[in-house]
Amino acid sequence: MNSITKRSLLAGFGASALAVSGFTPSFAAEKIHLRFSTPATETDLRSKGVMEVFAPAVAGFATYEPSYNATLFKQGTEIIAQARGNLEMALTSAQEIAKIIPAWSIFTAGYLLRDAEHQRKVFDESDIGKEMYGMVESKLNVKLLCVMYFGKRHLNLRTDKKVMTPADLKGVKLRMPGTDAWQFLGKALGASPTPMAFTEVYTGLQTGAIDGQDNPLPTDKDKKFYEVTKQIILTGHLADMNFLSISKKAWNQFDDAQKVTVQNAADAACKKISDDVEKKEAELVQFFKDKGLKVYKPDVEAFRTRVQKMYSESQYAKDWPKGMLERVNAIK
Repeated sequence: MNSITKRSLLAGFGASALAVSGFTPSFAAEKIHLRFSTPATETDLRSKGVMEVFAPAVAGFATYEPSYNATLFKQGTEIIAQARGNLEMALTSAQEIAKIIPAWSIFTAGYLLRDAEHQRKVFDESDIGKEMYGMVESKLNVKLLCVMYFGKRHLNLRTDKKVMTPADLKGVKLRMPGTDAWQFLGKALGASPTPMAFTEVYTGLQTGAIDGQDNPLPTDKDKKFYEVTKQIILTGHLADMNFLSISKKAWNQFDDAQKVTVQNAADAACKKISDDVEKKEAELVQFFKDKGLKVYKPDVEAFRTRVQKMYSESQYAKDWPKGMLERVNAIK
């Protein structure tokens, strides 16, 4: 045999031995697995935005596995799971962060952020975003990739009593998420806040366990709350937001180039979600009217005055970073 033939034969024997032993050499790095948890449905604009924009952009080096309707982690527990390294990605809120970092409660206050543009400028263009994101990263080992506009929250009631001021909500059982920050907002609006899991709200409205709930219009449509309610009061009491978050345990597995790709993909997903929500908001008032609901604007100034007064006198204001309220208000 010549030397080339010998080498070929030996290579063949080597491959056969590996196959018999069950060992297969890996020539490609194993992809990083990203599990994503959210209480939202698969058709929610946030879920769709992350799936359609973020997931394909990172597919070269990461696998994306979403879980909807709080089936993987209970709503509100996701950020703790991320902090412990038990979950890679999630949607989180200022209210959930504030449970652990009280300074974040400033962004749970009603009538603070005016709209999507104000929200974007605060978190994307000012030092405020860097400071608040850095606080979460250092204390929780969780990285907030980007902010997404989730729509202005309005009141949605199964009763037909007209609501024009906070006094008209006295005794109304208004479902709010279970955190203290959410419950306080319900009280500030004049209602009797009732904690209830998001996945139980439709049945709660249907059975009368609650009188109403508050959410942005796209969520009211997606969850079909219009089927079991009679009116939407356009209080606009919170320019709501979510953050696309990733555990530092997962983030640190990426190399520098991959981190740039992940960040760019997240930014693009958050922008698409924000744009889609704004577009839907503009269309949905007529949709709900066509479904037979009364949709009207109350005395917003009466709500704003009461809500801001209650927050300024509350324990939450004591935890706000010094001068932060003035800095947020100064951003036009």
